[in-house]
Amino acid sequence: MRIFLTLLTCFAVLAGPGQAEPKFWKHEWPKTDFSLTSVESWVEILSGGPPKDGIPALSDPGFIPVAEESRIAGNEPVMVVQIGQAKARAYPIRYLTWHEIVNDVVAGVPVAVTFCPLCNSAMVFDRRTEHGVLSFGVSGKLRNSDMVMYDHQTESWWQQAIGEAIVGDLTGTELQSLPGWMESWDRFRAAHPEGLVMEQPSFPRRYGHNPYRGYDTSSRPFLYNGENPPHGIAPLARVVRVDDKAWPLERVRREGGVKEAGVRISWEAGQASALDTGQIAKGRDVGNVRVRDRQGQDVAHDVMFAFAFHAFWPEGDWMLGR
Repeated sequence: MRIFLTLLTCFAVLAGPGQAEPKFWKHEWPKTDFSLTSVESWVEILSGGPPKDGIPALSDPGFIPVAEESRIAGNEPVMVVQIGQAKARAYPIRYLTWHEIVNDVVAGVPVAVTFCPLCNSAMVFDRRTEHGVLSFGVSGKLRNSDMVMYDHQTESWWQQAIGEAIVGDLTGTELQSLPGWMESWDRFRAAHPEGLVMEQPSFPRRYGHNPYRGYDTSSRPFLYNGENPPHGIAPLARVVRVDDKAWPLERVRREGGVKEAGVRISWEAGQASALDTGQIAKGRDVGNVRVRDRQGQDVAHDVMFAFAFHAFWPEGDWMLGR
C-alpha cells in the first residue's frame, strides 16, 4: 500500500479491534441507539482512520455551466445524475474522492450522490424515506471496507453499498437507488453541452489527485477480512452490479458489451481509473459503462470491486458467460 493507506492502517490499529463495540463509540455517537442493529458482530465494523465527519460530506453544492469548466481533464470520471427534464449534472470524482457524499436536490428530488473509493462503489440514492427527508455524513467507519454513512436526523448508520440502515433507530430502512452512471468528462460534455458541473469545493484538498495511489491493482482490499470472490476473480477486479447480479467488467469489455437478464450493458474506452496513479487523469483506461433496460431506460447499477459484491451479496449471481 502507498503512504496514504499506510497512515490509515496506523489509525485503524490505534482504534483497535477491542474498541469495536458500542461502549467505546457511545461518546462520539450519543444519539445513536446501538441496541438496534442488523449487524451480527460488532467486529465487522472498523475505524477507517478519520473520525466522524473527518471526511466532510457536501450539501447544496454550487454548479456552473459545462462551458465554464476548464480544470477537469477529458478522461477524468464524473458521476452523472439526470432526472426528468432538468439539466444533467456532473459530480466530478476528483471531488467525491475527498468528500464521498454530496447531498443535493435535482428536479425537486433530494438525492445523495455517494462514492466509496475503497470499494469503487458509486451510488445515487433518493433521500426521501417514510421517516422524512434525510441528509448524510461520513461516519469514518468501514464494514467490509465499505463506507458507513450516517444520517444527521437520527444518527443511524447506513451501509453505502446497499443503501440500508444497519445501526440505530432506522435499522432496516432502505433508500431507493436512482439511475446514475460514471463516465468521462469528455463524454458528459459532448452529450450535455448545456449541462451543469459541480463547482470545486472550498476545502484545502488536492483535487485531481488520488490519495489511494495504486489501490485498484493491490492484491488485497484495505481493512477487509472476508472471503475472496469465487471463480478465481481478483478481489479488486471491477464488476458491473445490477441488483444481485455481477458481470465482470473484463467480460463486458472483451465482448464489447452484453445483453442478458433483461439489461443491456455497454462499454466504451476513454475513462481513467480514479484509483490508479497519483494523478487521476493519468490513470489507466477502465472504460465507460452504461446499463439500460429493454426499453432503453437507464438502470440503477454500480461498478464496484468484486470483493465488495461477494461480501454484500454472498449468494449473488456471477454472470460469467461461456
